[in-house]
Amino acid sequence: MQIVHDLKNQLNGLKLYATFLRKRLERSARPEDEMETINKLIAGLDRAAGDLSTLVQYGRPIELRRQVGVDVQKIMRTVAGAFSQPSRASGPLTGAIIIDAEPLPLAGEFDPTILADALKSISVGAMKMRGHDENRTLRVSLRREKSEKDTAVIEWHELNNLDHDPFKSFAGSDEIRMSFAAKVIEAHGGSAEQRKKTLSVRLPLTSLKESVERAGTVET
Repeated sequence: MQIVHDLKNQLNGLKLYATFLRKRLERSARPEDEMETINKLIAGLDRAAGDLSTLVQYGRPIELRRQVGVDVQKIMRTVAGAFSQPSRASGPLTGAIIIDAEPLPLAGEFDPTILADALKSISVGAMKMRGHDENRTLRVSLRREKSEKDTAVIEWHELNNLDHDPFKSFAGSDEIRMSFAAKVIEAHGGSAEQRKKTLSVRLPLTSLKESVERAGTVET
């Protein structure tokens, strides 16, 4: 891990020099193509530093701050909202997510912050797997599956380019983040897997009766 930290520090140093160079170019009215090259360099350095940070996180135990009654549906709708707000959406977020969910809550004991980050990483990766279609709409379904223990099933549908399992790969920035997201899901007692043109996440839930009571939809 020390090697990763050292590499990240070197990348941050390169970014500092590139940023300084960009400021000098801005003052000297350089051609737009030169500015574009510098901006791409800075973006690449940012991405590489971010990848290294994620790798460091992946190598460490995940510490969860669980809260009772966290609704997975609400988290997923918040994630979807980031894709539909022009002021916040850029790059892979330039699309829309359609949520197909049951009316009742899907609540469990989760760390809402780290789980939201994980579901966002999966959604960003899934959006890119939609390819370059004009219709950049991603359909995500959420449902409760009843067995010995109630389970939330989240599925990202109609994806392309699934020639490898993104939850078990470090082949690129998205795969690194999705592999870490899978580790977060597993830390919550769930699982993440690829199924043909679908990505699927399963998370343990509290009972439906308990979830409804906590949501205040029935009287106790």
